Amino acid sequence: MSVRSLALLLALLGAVALAAAPGADASARMRIGISDDGILLFDQERAPAIVAQWKAAGIETVRIQVRWVGVAPAPDSPVAPPFFDAANPDDPSYDWAYLDRAIDLVAANGLRPILAVTGSGPLWASRVPDRGSPRIDPDPVKFGQFATAVARRYGRVADRYIIWNEPNEPLWLQPQQECVAGHRRCSPVAPHLYRGLVRAAYPAIHAADPGAQVLAGGLAPRGRTPTRRNNPLRPLAFLRAFGCVDERYRPVRTGRCRGFRPARMDGFAYHPHPVLSSPSTPAPRSDDATIADLRKLETSLDAVQRAHGFTTPSGGHVSLDLTEFGYQTSPPDLLDGVTPARQSRWLQQSAYLAWKDPRVRTLVQYEWRDEGVRNLGPGRAAYSGWQSGLLYADGRPKSALGGFLRPFYADVLSRAPLVRFWGQVRPGAAHDVVLQRRSPSGVFVTVQRLRTDGRGTFVKTLRLPAAGAYRFRTVDAAGAGGGPLPPTFISDVLDVTPGPRADTTRP
Repeated sequence: MSVRSLALLLALLGAVALAAAPGADASARMRIGISDDGILLFDQERAPAIVAQWKAAGIETVRIQVRWVGVAPAPDSPVAPPFFDAANPDDPSYDWAYLDRAIDLVAANGLRPILAVTGSGPLWASRVPDRGSPRIDPDPVKFGQFATAVARRYGRVADRYIIWNEPNEPLWLQPQQECVAGHRRCSPVAPHLYRGLVRAAYPAIHAADPGAQVLAGGLAPRGRTPTRRNNPLRPLAFLRAFGCVDERYRPVRTGRCRGFRPARMDGFAYHPHPVLSSPSTPAPRSDDATIADLRKLETSLDAVQRAHGFTTPSGGHVSLDLTEFGYQTSPPDLLDGVTPARQSRWLQQSAYLAWKDPRVRTLVQYEWRDEGVRNLGPGRAAYSGWQSGLLYADGRPKSALGGFLRPFYADVLSRAPLVRFWGQVRPGAAHDVVLQRRSPSGVFVTVQRLRTDGRGTFVKTLRLPAAGAYRFRTVDAAGAGGGPLPPTFISDVLDVTPGPRADTTRP
């Protein structure tokens, strides 16, 4: 897709969004989000036009990191400024300017922000500032005050908050574990630090913004063997330690779990990046979990909750918000990227998997545009930065952009030869679509005419007699009063083979 085609496509999408806004029948199910702080927070010149493109592309919510160190005063000092009122967003020592611009821009375009209230903080917010790193042992009381200030300032536009970002990664929280000389394995520390942060921030945010949804988690999907102090913890091991249960989900009340009091949450955020694996390939380590392992993640969450490792206001199962997800491409990342065609195909399959799971409320694409590649050394360091955008760093669209706007997937059911076709037209609204099959002569012929729901989604199960190539296209009628026909949108083509061993994940 050329840059000119991209501009035309987004302009047409904007027209459709204005002409066919979702009605009252719109489903309350999964919201589509984006996260790209590089554009939103740090590219003031381009951000207004790009946020408008997000709206036109059917994006409904935007995850924004509200970093403590980015707004707090004296970030390198071991002592907070005198008379600083950390819970008061109007304290003149705070500097909210860059966040104000970004959050107001998102709200002005009719999008809802999800605010990740996270560290690292200023050095004075550590309980051990003499260690010289604000990532080490952040003070829950001070973090609760910061969370209060965030919710007081942005509660007018925000309705969801995430407490911290990837606390199972040492980039965000340290130490991950403590190690004793002569022992083969270390014991977790970060989950207990994080439990303190959640226990402080959850009531603080609700007191400042009573109608808010406060999410815990935000975990990265993989970790390492616990043999070093700052090896990242595997997410399910982190979750068990957070809830003070053992590997069989029995309560633990010794060590750091002595005097345990559970944290409370309204939902659970998670980042299920598979990196180089398909969305149908489970993580090889039992305590890791990617998009293929949502059932395993939910089972673990439920087991911890049953053991009273955390609580929810209703007592019901905690819902899932997938607040960061994407595939890097090669090029430009030659080690941790997949081909652009595979990125597009796998993102569409992942959207279907998330949509199919009734506990998933949000799927956030990370990012819109690639970060530039930074060569910081040999191996993976030669491809530093993150390149999972729908556009390259220079603004050229990848094939994944079209798939993001019109995701399409064929789920080959075990009851052969049944196939469930799923698709979505973004931005969401009721659309007329036709499901088509390529004939031997190469012409696509209609096999089913369908009407999407109010979020632009259709689902249709068909009995297929043989393998074939399928797509869908919109066939919306002319506007009221005989107005011009709306633009036609056509999905990617899927090669589908009915039968339990079929694979429609390949590009």
